[in-house]
Amino acid sequence: MDLGIHYATFTTPAWETTLVDHLIATAKVADEGGISLFTVMDHYFQMVDFGGPFEPMLEGYTTLGYLAGVTERVNLSLLVTGVTYRRPGLLAKIVSSLDVLSRGRAQLGIGAAWYDREHDGLGVPFPPLAERFERLEETIRIVEQMWSDNDGPFEGAHYQLAETICLPKPVRGRVPLMIGGQGERKTLRMVAQYADACNLFTGEGVPGVAKKLEVLRRHCDELDRDYDAIRKTILYFGDPVAEPDTFVRDMEEYAALGVTLAAMMAPAADPAAWATAVVEQALPRVKDL
Repeated sequence: MDLGIHYATFTTPAWETTLVDHLIATAKVADEGGISLFTVMDHYFQMVDFGGPFEPMLEGYTTLGYLAGVTERVNLSLLVTGVTYRRPGLLAKIVSSLDVLSRGRAQLGIGAAWYDREHDGLGVPFPPLAERFERLEETIRIVEQMWSDNDGPFEGAHYQLAETICLPKPVRGRVPLMIGGQGERKTLRMVAQYADACNLFTGEGVPGVAKKLEVLRRHCDELDRDYDAIRKTILYFGDPVAEPDTFVRDMEEYAALGVTLAAMMAPAADPAAWATAVVEQALPRVKDL
């Protein structure tokens, strides 16, 4: 079982002067301690559950680009990019640049987007849900084309690109694609059709994740996709530091379902100290699952 750290809030103590210090310290602990993935959110405004728009929120890819320069090993991603936030061609270029600058450590996490207030607030169009899923599928096709040898045009219902040129290409030829979300009819079917990985929430515990994975398996069967080729990841809502035994038991059960990475949200109070405890206490107990 690999572990990831999701840096979901920048409202650390005295954040006005220490935000960057807390971020760097936590990322370096993750990088040096064997954490597999370090993620931040892709939002213009902070979510209401974390205090709302008047709490600090850094722009996602700017943040990952900065972290690429202060880390060496940990993989970097947004959890997840909203399809409405950037035009697809620009997104492919941004993620490719991150992969090159991090020497092959970027991952593209993407989803259909949902936070209407931040779109309205900054004047970004927010189409209906059905259209956002259409745009998500076209965006995936565009980024894959831009990372391929095909630099010709793309003609879609929502996006038209005259030339899909992207140089330099990602270090590995393409960047691994993770689709976030767990909608059974559209999202998980899109995972089966396009993604290298999925990311599921653990709000309903192990039974909830098991149900979603069964739906994913059915979509894979229908599309003749190898279910085992898709990496199963979760955003774990427990705390491995506060409840270490519960965490280990949960990871054993998730591992039995085929989950190979669990990301956890760093607390605002002292994220670097928490990350240190995760590395020293939690990771050794689950890394061989």
